[in-house]
Amino acid sequence: MTPGPCEHVALVKNPPPRTPEGCEECLRIGSDWVHLRLCETCGHVGCCDSSPNKHATKHFQKVHHPVIASFEPGEHWKFCYVDQTMWE
Repeated sequence: MTPGPCEHVALVKNPPPRTPEGCEECLRIGSDWVHLRLCETCGHVGCCDSSPNKHATKHFQKVHHPVIASFEPGEHWKFCYVDQTMWE
């Protein structure tokens, strides 16, 4: 994984979370999650790849919004799926 922002940082819009109470899909189906990720394009809140359903990655695969941010208290990092880069 390459450290530092990539060209997709320009697409970060810092939207408000659509479901601040948790993973949008997990809340709908009654599933649990491990950690939450926020889509920096549209505000989708999805569960991480350590969660059973991996909704954050599935959201990227479906709509191709490249950058997510941690939606965990005290964590301040972003990750680009396209370039596999992470930064704070």
